[in-house]
Amino acid sequence: MPSKKTVEPQYQDHVSLRDKKGLSRLGLRATARWDSDPRLLLIALARYKFVAKMLSGKKKVLEVGCGDAFETRMILQEVESVCAIDFDPVFIKNAYELMDDKWKFECRIQDILECPVEGPFDAAYALDVLEHIPKKNEQIFMRNIARSLEDNGVLIVGMPSIQSQVYASELSKAGHVNCKDHLELKSLMLQYYHNVFIFSMNDEVVHTGFYPMAHYLFALGVGRRKL
Repeated sequence: MPSKKTVEPQYQDHVSLRDKKGLSRLGLRATARWDSDPRLLLIALARYKFVAKMLSGKKKVLEVGCGDAFETRMILQEVESVCAIDFDPVFIKNAYELMDDKWKFECRIQDILECPVEGPFDAAYALDVLEHIPKKNEQIFMRNIARSLEDNGVLIVGMPSIQSQVYASELSKAGHVNCKDHLELKSLMLQYYHNVFIFSMNDEVVHTGFYPMAHYLFALGVGRRKL
């Protein structure tokens, strides 16, 4: 039988944590990524890290389309509170099953296309959601998020670029019905926010490089327009 003592004593607390809390589990989406292509989990975490740093210091933050909310605790490292919503009860149930007392946040079953989220919030973000919203519904999507925010609210939208779709898997393509280039995304955001800043992303690296070569786009909207 192997020893219960680690060779280097500074790692013994890892064993103690395992014995006290057990080993952490991944969520439904995180497990699928880890199983099929571990790099995808790293990339997803990098996207959330970018959002966390951009929203650092915010008090009340809304996540739209949280899925299993596995990455949401990264946002909690930088903000006071998060309310995460998704329209799929399976994912919200999984989020609560995996929630750690140390990293608690609110999860709700809600479809943002039906109504705004009771707040108001001083910031919101939606990663890998807009491309799943049919173009005919994107104005409702944007309007209901904006109406969930305070007047000086901030929104971050992240989505794969239209140029990236030639490399997308068949599974991804099945749900991606509304991908955009940087001009389309900025134009949509400017209808609801006075200032919009676009960032490029390739794998886990965020930059301000040549947009047509970006696999992923971030749009940061600042200052909600009057609705």
